[in-house]
Amino acid sequence: MPARGFRKLVYAGIAIVALLATAFAQNRHRTRTSKAIPTNTLLRIIRAEDQRRWDEKLKSLLSDKDPKVRKRAALAAGRIGDERAVLPLIDLLKKDTDWGAQQTAAFALGEIESAKATDALIEAMRISDLRARAIEALGKIAAALPPTEEPRRQAIGQVILDALVIERKEAMPTEGGVRDSGVELFGLTAVLRARPTGAGKVVALYLSSPDPRVRADALNTLARLRLKDGNDQARHMLDDSNPIVRANAARVLGATEDKEASEALLDRALHDDDLRVRVSAIRALGSLKDARAAKPLLDRGQKLLKNLDHVNRGFGSQINELLEIATTLGRISQNTNDREIVQWLVSLRGKLSVTAPETEVAFARVAPETYTHRTNGESVRPRLNNRVVVNSKDIERTDRPILTSSEWRQATAVAQGLAEIAKSDVKPDWIAYGLRNIARDELDPGLRCHGRPLVNGSWQDSDCLAANAIAVPEMLRAFSLFKPANLDTTLKSYLSEKDVIIRATAAELLGEQPPSEPNARALVEALPQALKDKDLNDAALAILDALAKQKTKEANEAIRTALDSSDHLIRRKAVALLKANGVGVFSDRIGTVKTRNSEADYRRAIARIGKRVTATVVTSKGAFTIEFLPDDAPLTVDNFIKLARKGYFNGQTIPRVVPNFVIQAGDPRGDTNGGPGYQIRCEINQVLYERGAVGMALSGKDTGGSQWFVTHSPQPHLDGGYTVFGRVIRGMDVVDNIARGDIIRRITISER
Repeated sequence: MPARGFRKLVYAGIAIVALLATAFAQNRHRTRTSKAIPTNTLLRIIRAEDQRRWDEKLKSLLSDKDPKVRKRAALAAGRIGDERAVLPLIDLLKKDTDWGAQQTAAFALGEIESAKATDALIEAMRISDLRARAIEALGKIAAALPPTEEPRRQAIGQVILDALVIERKEAMPTEGGVRDSGVELFGLTAVLRARPTGAGKVVALYLSSPDPRVRADALNTLARLRLKDGNDQARHMLDDSNPIVRANAARVLGATEDKEASEALLDRALHDDDLRVRVSAIRALGSLKDARAAKPLLDRGQKLLKNLDHVNRGFGSQINELLEIATTLGRISQNTNDREIVQWLVSLRGKLSVTAPETEVAFARVAPETYTHRTNGESVRPRLNNRVVVNSKDIERTDRPILTSSEWRQATAVAQGLAEIAKSDVKPDWIAYGLRNIARDELDPGLRCHGRPLVNGSWQDSDCLAANAIAVPEMLRAFSLFKPANLDTTLKSYLSEKDVIIRATAAELLGEQPPSEPNARALVEALPQALKDKDLNDAALAILDALAKQKTKEANEAIRTALDSSDHLIRRKAVALLKANGVGVFSDRIGTVKTRNSEADYRRAIARIGKRVTATVVTSKGAFTIEFLPDDAPLTVDNFIKLARKGYFNGQTIPRVVPNFVIQAGDPRGDTNGGPGYQIRCEINQVLYERGAVGMALSGKDTGGSQWFVTHSPQPHLDGGYTVFGRVIRGMDVVDNIARGDIIRRITISER
């Protein structure tokens, strides 16, 4: 339907909402009750959620006499995501007598992401108590629409914008001077998801809000959509009293490449007292690529490096800032071969034992010839504790082979540096001449040293150290970017590897190659082994994706075999791919989840509701305390507690830190690809991702396991998409100081 035609229908719906609003208004009284949901009823709901099962029993609970039961059943319907629940939820939204149940119905409709709920949600926007959740749900529905439904997405987006314009005009301060910002916050995030044309002017209206959280969220939306409409105000907001506002203002100016802001951004990067602001300003300067910022940032980096004692683990925030400076210097000074910057990068990589991809990528950008250690046309393998000439000056470099090192972090970091060489648009003559040789001399040996004869014979174990398997995925990615002649052969040889992530990476990269009969055959042959994997399903999912790109009858037949998998995620993937390839609709084959949880597990999780349950996380930087939210995510909390009590997290390194975003932990591999050998279902809830929120890391819906994260600052784009199951109540200064590679010594649980 054309956008104009759909919009007419939308506004026709709004025009009659005044009549429909009366029906909503008749239900304004709130039902007050203090009695908890009966355990057996809650048990039934949680079991249905965990199994992803929508049935008549759960549907009947939407009309239970207890509003708390109706509310909880509505939440379960949203989590399950079955489109058959849309009409019952719409009925609850329109007719229920409890605002909490109605709001949860709106939230659940957004989680199901069905366009069938659009009209009912637009109607609900007319009711003040429902407006925020209705706008939120519309944003999710618009974001989920396929490209063929672009006119519908734009029309929904316009409804959201119109609601924000009205909300801004009607804004009335409260007694405290700041009004309730629920509609504004949900509306700004809905705009981010719906991406309507002309959003910038409307979002910019909220930059003058008296509420710093509204200002910050408006800037967040502008930054993520790369909209310039608020840049004049954003430059002034670099001096805002709120650090999140300042940080997000820097993000906007960087995302929109506002050259006028360069001087002000540099001032924030060097002098702001909040790390979140400094790193956001540093990143923004990298986007601007203003060469004038290189020297001041280098001076700042040199000062921080002098104060950095890597033995003293108290310098996490400095390490994080140093890595941000390195990344930005790599962008600002690309291909300059700047001696001072290279010397600083070499010193920094030495302090970090050549384990930081940021220093390797920056080095490769600034001085690609030096990075690959090419002098006089000769190719030299990356080494430790050697010397290299830069502009006639000796500087330190590394002496033993890195890509064959048993320290996988070194090989991974260097592989990413070499990948940057391959991705570079500006390639000196020596690179054009030697691209193939880099793959041959640097990456081929590292891959062969993993113990596999990849091309032209095999190497003996005595020829080199064995590279750790965890490094191979990044090495394969770098190898593929150089497009060597033996690429397909190399990738196919890794489809039979023992390591699941290696097989998944090989399949993913094969899927990026032009379809061919040999590649399709190799993927078909690799699928049965992947479908038998017990611990991780990454290889099976990647192989299915790669097979779908082959567009052959044989490939589609192989995908159909995955419909018999016991893994719910694999079945769901197969159904989606077969539908996209026009093979048929097999939705009835998705079925329910074969859960690992028993009734005892459910009852243990339910028993924590209403209690105070905490975890003290002791790290190499100090301790912080998490208070769990068993009311909002009982099974996720139970899973974390079971793992913690087994000592699962003890001794693990923290593999991911993104300043002003998150720290991420819980990976036994250490490369963000590991897990406990099973997946748990998402328990998406209405808790917001404020600073210190604890959430489950995912690679897609219902893919959680053991990896979790803590937010440094509010992250509204995560709301309603990732399970919040706790909040840090003590020790956020420790969280702020954690750097990648820090260690979780132990986690202790307290229940009372």
